Amino acid sequence: MFLNILSVMFSSIFIMLLGFFMGRTNRLKSSFSTQLSEIILCVSIPALSFNAFMLDFDKKIFINGINILILSFLIHFFFMAFGGFFYKKYNSSEQTTLKMMSIFGGVTVFGIPIVQALYGNIGIIYTSIFCIPYRILLYSYGFIKMSEIKISKKNIHTMFLNPVIISTFLGLTIWIFQKYLPTININGTNFPILRIDKTAIWLYQPLTFLAKLCSPLAWLAAGLKLSEISIKKSLKDVTVWYFSIVKTLVVPILTCTLVEIINYFGYLNISKVGLGVIIIMMGTPTASVIIAYSFKFNKDPAITSRCSFLSTVFSLFTIPLLILVMQYLK
Repeated sequence: MFLNILSVMFSSIFIMLLGFFMGRTNRLKSSFSTQLSEIILCVSIPALSFNAFMLDFDKKIFINGINILILSFLIHFFFMAFGGFFYKKYNSSEQTTLKMMSIFGGVTVFGIPIVQALYGNIGIIYTSIFCIPYRILLYSYGFIKMSEIKISKKNIHTMFLNPVIISTFLGLTIWIFQKYLPTININGTNFPILRIDKTAIWLYQPLTFLAKLCSPLAWLAAGLKLSEISIKKSLKDVTVWYFSIVKTLVVPILTCTLVEIINYFGYLNISKVGLGVIIIMMGTPTASVIIAYSFKFNKDPAITSRCSFLSTVFSLFTIPLLILVMQYLK
């Protein structure tokens, strides 16, 4: 496990530095990170999420998934209620911005690629389920708080009809109800017609290639984005250091504590892989969507940019540390 974690983090650092170098030397425009993010969100992650469910149904995984879904709601509601506690000394606008950045991590750029490399398809199933509440709340609660206006039809559309949510629900439905589907006999074995990993390799294979683009493109986009930010100003800002510690260490440790307490009393028990997925998701640096909200609604954009940079650097060290510590939990 340690060597696997080390190889994943080294890969992320290497590709991010490559993106940073290409952005700083103008070999690629830093704004190209936006186009890369569109490819990741609209093509690569949907393919990854859908393909992850091309497995035989497992009741144990299903129960774990339901528990993770409930825990995801509980964890996000907990930090929505108490996340502002860490930023009491700041003004109202800064409190809101820092709180939103603490709640919603960059699961697309960091969480999903790391989980994919460490835990494979089972991890992606758990991640896809965990991210259902995350995405709904990000595009509703996060939007309302950052914009200070009522939610619009456009955001409702984004919450429920974006490619990631659709592919997750589609794959999840096929996985759960596959034994009720019509079957096709292949080499003497019957497979559900929608298990494309068995019945339509010609479709499954290109989706697999697209899914594999997720990690390198996400890390390259992160590096390009960071090339826009002043490193010197980020390192001089005490608020940025404080936030980075809260986001990458305090939030995941509190999350782990909450889950362990719930587990101790016998409620919503989850596997170690499930716990690892949750910790990784909550330990990622701030979400790019929150940064986009910050710039769009002029909500402390300087703070969000600097916090994004330093929390990203922190997470490269804190995520593997948290995973290693978690391995010793019973």
